[in-house]
Amino acid sequence: MKVSFKVNGKSETVSVSADTPLLWVLRDTLGYTGTKFGCGKALCGACTVHLNGRAVRSCQTQIGSIAGQDVTTIEGLGGNHKVQRAWEALDVPQCGYCQPGQMMSASALLSTNKNPSDDDIDAFMSGNLCRCGTYPRIRAAIKAAAKMS
Repeated sequence: MKVSFKVNGKSETVSVSADTPLLWVLRDTLGYTGTKFGCGKALCGACTVHLNGRAVRSCQTQIGSIAGQDVTTIEGLGGNHKVQRAWEALDVPQCGYCQPGQMMSASALLSTNKNPSDDDIDAFMSGNLCRCGTYPRIRAAIKAAAKMS
């Protein structure tokens, strides 16, 4: 099946089975390797991308369901997004594996909630797991990013 959609503002057309997870199309077919594989069951958040601005788990999003839609990966944040700047300033990552998914969820949160409380952050980010336990730094970075322009 041929599926056309946008990734980071660029039109793409892929020819894969309709039930192929978006994660594998992004990583293996299109070369966007910033999006990580974690659990394959949408439980850890490592594969989080934006679909039309909303945070989704790409490991469970079938390519056949996104025709004509807009996908943003960690590469699409451009390296200078306020969330990325806050992550760097507060030295959030330890191993760093989960951090692209964490940043994608955080940026989706801040797009709808400009000044999230600790409870807002905890609720929104609850689907993103960090084996290193950097949750306090993640929360602090989200709050710092909320104050940036």
